[in-house]
Amino acid sequence: MKKTCLLLFLWIVYLGMAFSQTTKEEMFATPEKTAGVYYTYPVQDIVPYTPPPNGYEAFYISHFGRHGSRYLISDSDYKNLLDRFEDASKNNALTSLGKDVCSRLQEVWKEAEYRGGDLSPKGIQEHKGIAERMYAAYPQVFSKDGKYTAFATTVVRCVLSMDAFCEQLKELNPTIQIERNSGMKWQRYLNNHTKEAIEFRSAKDTWREAHRKFTQEHVKPERLINSLFSDADYILRKVNPEETMWQLFAIAGGMQNIETKLSLYDIFEKQELFDLWQCRNYKTYVNDANAAINRGLMFENCKPLLRDILDRANLIVSSKGKGADLRFAHDGNIIPLAMLLHLDNCYNSESDPDEYYKAWCDFKVAPMAGNIQIVFFRKKNDPDDIIVKFLLHEKEVKVPPVKSDILPYYKWADVKDYYGSLLR
Repeated sequence: MKKTCLLLFLWIVYLGMAFSQTTKEEMFATPEKTAGVYYTYPVQDIVPYTPPPNGYEAFYISHFGRHGSRYLISDSDYKNLLDRFEDASKNNALTSLGKDVCSRLQEVWKEAEYRGGDLSPKGIQEHKGIAERMYAAYPQVFSKDGKYTAFATTVVRCVLSMDAFCEQLKELNPTIQIERNSGMKWQRYLNNHTKEAIEFRSAKDTWREAHRKFTQEHVKPERLINSLFSDADYILRKVNPEETMWQLFAIAGGMQNIETKLSLYDIFEKQELFDLWQCRNYKTYVNDANAAINRGLMFENCKPLLRDILDRANLIVSSKGKGADLRFAHDGNIIPLAMLLHLDNCYNSESDPDEYYKAWCDFKVAPMAGNIQIVFFRKKNDPDDIIVKFLLHEKEVKVPPVKSDILPYYKWADVKDYYGSLLR
């Protein structure tokens, strides 16, 4: 009894910490969070799980995961900036700090060259770790008589994430057979974007002008540029201050995902990092989540995926079997899925750009290797009595629209009815 009360207390404390409103002080304390969707997997935030009610045993896991840590999306994200610094060095236009940054960029390039968009070694380890903890928490789900499938988008980093995850499970239990697939058949629902969503994002008169003005107000590159470049004439002729600041910010955020042990956060002031992050968070919130300005358009993107989740779960439940369905895709997919599932603090709608970061945070919803797990439990003496719980990045999370007196667990019938109503 004491153990159960302790675990419940820890869960309540965790919810208060992990899903409380984001503050500037939080970002100042952990600058890595300003990397947003480049924030490395927050394994340090995982806490002990709440035991299921007496008599229930796990039998099925429905999983959706983002690929693991990767390099910046293109080699040019590194090389263009390095070229600029090396040219400035040749023209004696760098400060002592600028020369130091140039040497750091050269070190980063040694690892990053030809790796743009690739899954990094850390990304592989993240997915192995998630799989290992899943197996340790629910060993009864994995046996040779279970049904196990894995699907990935056609992007290589997602396929490699799937393989790392599946291979770790098979190392832990070589008897299980996992059917793996990647192709357009699965891409259609794993990475779906409606015509209306695409048109909203690309239109000139929806969100872009307001975002441009917000960025103009918040991005002030002069201090940073003058700390790195010593020649005002060189800056005038060859340096785009805003572009250079954004490029440095991207590489700084991405360093936590790769092997080279260097940092660029020291060249920024904390307020600069916070403001740059706000601009990126704004863009992602408006384009993929539930910002008021998009009028709920992005909910539609993940309805085919939710149908797949419900259909596959129903197959296992109706057959009274056991197993797991494992899916691997991108940040632009886990964000609308978390929103459509109505996971706590993943579907807030805010209309004031200055308040966006308080309502919704990219690094909380879609860090590298971010994942959603729905874990199913069956009562041992009544196989039709099924409850579920939701995990976001392996942490228990509530679904506020669905009522339950056994939190963080829910009756599957109630969950299924609620999600079915969203699809109807």
